[in-house]
Amino acid sequence: MLEKVLIANRGEIALRILRACKELGIKTVAVHSTADRELMHLGLADESVCIGPAPSAQSYLHIPAIIAAAEVTGATAIHPGYGFLAENADFAEQVEKSGFAFIGPKADTIRLMGDKVSAKDAMKRAGVPTVPGSDGPLPEDEAQALRIAREVGYPVIIKAAGGGGGRGMRVVHEEKDLISSAKLTRNEAGAAFGNPMVYLEKFLTNPRHVEVQVLSDGQGNAVHLGDRDCSLQRRHQKVLEEAPAPGIDETARREVFERCVRACIEIGYRGAGTFEFLYENGRFYFIEMNTRVQVEHPVSEMITGIDIVKEMLSIAAGNKLSFTQEQVMFRGHALECRINAEDPRTFIPSPGVVKHFHAPGGNGVRVDSHLYSGYAVPPNYDSLIGKLITYGNSRDEAMARMRNALDEVVVDGIKTNIPLHRDLTRDPGFCKGGVNIHYLEHLLAEMKAKQ
Repeated sequence: MLEKVLIANRGEIALRILRACKELGIKTVAVHSTADRELMHLGLADESVCIGPAPSAQSYLHIPAIIAAAEVTGATAIHPGYGFLAENADFAEQVEKSGFAFIGPKADTIRLMGDKVSAKDAMKRAGVPTVPGSDGPLPEDEAQALRIAREVGYPVIIKAAGGGGGRGMRVVHEEKDLISSAKLTRNEAGAAFGNPMVYLEKFLTNPRHVEVQVLSDGQGNAVHLGDRDCSLQRRHQKVLEEAPAPGIDETARREVFERCVRACIEIGYRGAGTFEFLYENGRFYFIEMNTRVQVEHPVSEMITGIDIVKEMLSIAAGNKLSFTQEQVMFRGHALECRINAEDPRTFIPSPGVVKHFHAPGGNGVRVDSHLYSGYAVPPNYDSLIGKLITYGNSRDEAMARMRNALDEVVVDGIKTNIPLHRDLTRDPGFCKGGVNIHYLEHLLAEMKAKQ
C-alpha cells in the first residue's frame, strides 16, 4: 500500500480522502491556501503545508507548489480529488515524472477522454452508444457544416471539444443560425479552454442524465458499480443524485454496463471513472467520461458497500482490483443532496461564519461535510459545503429518510439550499421518478412565478 499521500484538494472531498487513507494506515499530507487555515482535515492529517494565497491559481491550481509540498514532506503519492487539477493531464504527467504516484488515470488517458472528439471516437471503437453528430470536429467549411447538420436533423448542439461543466455549448434550432453559432462557440472555446475545436451533435429534447460508475486497475480488470441518475440540474450543474436510476430499460442497462467495462479495458483505464450518458426513449447516448472520483460517488458506495476511494488508493499502489464483477452486489436505493452555501431562491453564494452546525442522524443517513460550528466558509471557492446521503431498502424509504434528515440538519449563520432540497424531496414529479434534465429549471420557474 502507499506510504504517504498528499491530498491536493480542500473541503469535504479532502476529508473523505483523508478518512480512507487513515483506514488503510496511510500517512497523509494536507495542503491548503491562506484562506483555508481552519479546514477540518488539516488537524487530522499527519502534516499540513500552506501552498499559497487564497486565489486558486496561486494555490490549488499551482502545480509547482503542490509538487514542492510533496517533495518536502516525503509523500509518495498525490490524490487530486475532484475539480481543480483532477483532470489536468499535464499535472498527472508532472506528478509521475517527479517520482510520485498519481492516484488516477495515466496522463494519456486523461488527454484522450478530456477531448470530447477523441473520447467519442474511442467510445465508438469500444461499442459504447454515442449521440449522432459530426463524427469529429465540425468543419469550418460552411457548406460541409450545413450538410452535416441537415443529415443529423435540427435541433443540434455545438460543443467545445475541450469544454466541460456545462460550458462551451450552444443549441441551434434553425439552419440560419448554425454558422454564426459555430463561430461564436469556437471563439468562446478558444478563450475559455485554449482549444477552439467544436463538434456537433443531435440535440435530444427531453433526455435524462444517467451515468455509470466504473473501477479499473489498468491491468486488464474492470468492473461497473451500477448507474446513477443526475437529471436534477440547474444550469447544467447537478443538484441531487440517486442510485440506481429509476425506470431504466433493463436490457439497455445491462448492455451499456458491459460496454463501459469493455471500454475501460480497451483504453487501459486506471482508477475510478464515470461514463456520462443522455438517456431517452430507452436508449443511452455517451456524452463524456469523467476521469476522476465524482461528487456523487457516495450513492454508488451505499448500494454496493464498496469504498471507491480506498479502491483508488489500492490501484494506485499497483494492486489489481480486490473483487470481481460477480462479487458486486446491488442492494436498495440511495439519494444525495448537494448542500451549497447559497441563497435557495437566487442562488447567490453566501459565505460567512457557521454559527451552529448540527448534522442529522438515524438509520441509513450519511453526512460528508467539513462543516463545524464556528467554521468560516470562504468566498474564494465553490459553494459546496457538504453532501447529505440517505439509504433505504427501497426508493421510497431512502426518500423518507432524506426528508427527515433535511428537517433535522441545522446550518445557522449563512444561507444554504436546504429549503430547496426540502421542496424537491416532496415534489410529486420527482418523487414519482424519472424526470428529465429540464425538470428542475421548469420547477424553479414555476416557484418564482408564484412568489
